[in-house]
Amino acid sequence: MCVWEAGVPKLGVTVENEGINFAIFAKNKKKVVLNIYSSGSDLAPKKSFVLDPTMNKTGNIWHIYLKGASAKTLYTWKLDDSPELLDPYALSYTNNKNYSRRKSIAVKKDHIRKKHLNRELEDTIIYEVHIKLFTQNFNSMVKFPGTYSGFMDKIPYLKELGITAVEFLPVYEWDDFTGNTGITNGAKLKNVWGYNPISFFAPTKKFSKNQTLDSDSEVVEFKELVKALHEHGIEVILDVVYNHTAEGGNGGKIYNFKAMDNKTFYMLENKDTQYKNYSGCGNTFNCNNKVVKDVIVDSLRYWYLEMGVDGFRFDLASILGRGEDGQWNEISLLNELVQDPILSHCKLISESWDLGGYYVGDMPAGWSEWNGKYRDVVRKFIKGEFGLIPELLKRIFGSPDIFKRNNRGPMSNINFVTCHDGFTMWDLVSYNNKHNLSNGENNNDGENNNNSYNYGVEGGTDDPAILELRKRQIKNMFLILFISQGVPMLLMGDEMGRTQFGNNNAYCQNNRSTWVDWERGSKFSEITNFVKNMIKIRKKYSIFRRKNYLELNECENCEVSLHGVKLNTPDYSYYSLSIAFVLHDTETDTSFYVALNSYHGELTFELPILQEKKWHLLVDTSKVEKENFREDTKALIDRKYLVKPRSSIILISK
Repeated sequence: MCVWEAGVPKLGVTVENEGINFAIFAKNKKKVVLNIYSSGSDLAPKKSFVLDPTMNKTGNIWHIYLKGASAKTLYTWKLDDSPELLDPYALSYTNNKNYSRRKSIAVKKDHIRKKHLNRELEDTIIYEVHIKLFTQNFNSMVKFPGTYSGFMDKIPYLKELGITAVEFLPVYEWDDFTGNTGITNGAKLKNVWGYNPISFFAPTKKFSKNQTLDSDSEVVEFKELVKALHEHGIEVILDVVYNHTAEGGNGGKIYNFKAMDNKTFYMLENKDTQYKNYSGCGNTFNCNNKVVKDVIVDSLRYWYLEMGVDGFRFDLASILGRGEDGQWNEISLLNELVQDPILSHCKLISESWDLGGYYVGDMPAGWSEWNGKYRDVVRKFIKGEFGLIPELLKRIFGSPDIFKRNNRGPMSNINFVTCHDGFTMWDLVSYNNKHNLSNGENNNDGENNNNSYNYGVEGGTDDPAILELRKRQIKNMFLILFISQGVPMLLMGDEMGRTQFGNNNAYCQNNRSTWVDWERGSKFSEITNFVKNMIKIRKKYSIFRRKNYLELNECENCEVSLHGVKLNTPDYSYYSLSIAFVLHDTETDTSFYVALNSYHGELTFELPILQEKKWHLLVDTSKVEKENFREDTKALIDRKYLVKPRSSIILISK
């Protein structure tokens, strides 16, 4: 009995009450063998089934039904003279240290409909986080550090911070070593980030509290994590990697796709002898081949429907927009996903670049995009570079120059200053240069253009003036982030001054240099509280999270008016390092005056005159912690406000 779906044998395994159906795509193969094992530690199968092409083959799909087989059956495939292969559709793998000896585990789906929070984008605050690194440190004080279960213990912390969505770095199984070049103390370093997928369905056992060889409990453990986050009002976004696999290029390992049909699954060139490498990881997944698209869509639907996640961030998403010839294709999988009757209801977020080009703003309507230009402009402005005021305003007001041309709104922006790939925010204000020697690549890896500044000392210091300035600059960046139109995203630990000691490419560092140090939470509570308060203000007033672009017209009743140190005179000149503007929230009839000063000296700003209300100080990043964010201040009498060097203010009308 073969299990069919829409007239096609259903790929992977389908566990029924009386047996299991096994199916795999294998093109131009003469001999297909299914091996069944008793234990993950066994070197030889207990049974092998040679499939009959006249009975067990439909098109390019080979399939066999084993009556009496049950859930947790261990198996591998062998195609012609290939090594034993992992099923790319498997939902779990055994936990062998030697990847070549792993087996696939037959898992029965629960088919229980998962509820999603369906939070609007304008109400979303994203926290990019690595499940293991978030709680691995002993001072995280969780029962199972570095695991799905351990993460659950920190959900109340995230809720109190104001987070509405976690964006997990990759959670499906990956190869620790493929693509790594770093060697330290004679040993090859392990990839901890997970951007090196073996398949797109199986959650990694690396984050499971149960490390039993043949267990599939990580599937249940991940579902429990998603459910717990939902119960606290927090959505789950997965960072997914469909642009390449751990099989690498020529000479790379063979896990599944290469043996199933190299030409189908990868972009090739030079008479199909070389792999195109738009990913920078040795190969490029052929995302717009129909067979490959089906794998991706099946994977996304599995995580959405069966595992309960709410959205996806696509690593190097522009590769999904390349045709089989490698050229940018307007009609691509990117379009199909936003038109999909199921997946169109997910949050779809793209990293819109790859080694072949930069495509921010080119995604179809329905996508949100990591805005790399926002990151760069905010960093440069905070650092004190000239010539940025006109572009800074565009970034704060939703980057209409990038997205409006495609009839997309401000929520197409995912605004961020830092992410996993690069400096943490504390390191951004503590280091002029990257310090990646521990990666074993002679400091040649990682981005060189970080737009960072150390304010006088490279790295750690006890100088109170430098420490105060670094904290102030972090508050300035967070202030800009949370008043900007679009969806704000912050990197795990930035709200507590997390450092990686200058490493801006810590993909292979699973140690205290990357583990969140929870003791910094008390040392940097000033920043943590500032972030909490900024998130509260953003949530309270809709002017900071508009679906449509704010019009920057100079009129009395407009939602936005622009100013400089003098009223109605914004300074757009090359040497300008400051800008001010008024935002009016019509829902609450509340106005906000924002002044940003990245100059090394103080500036006096003229304040707009209010007819029936008075200005009250809400935020001043130059003040000490108990005074830098207050809602109970007295009305300002003076019609001017002195903004300290490298600081920002927000006034509120009352």
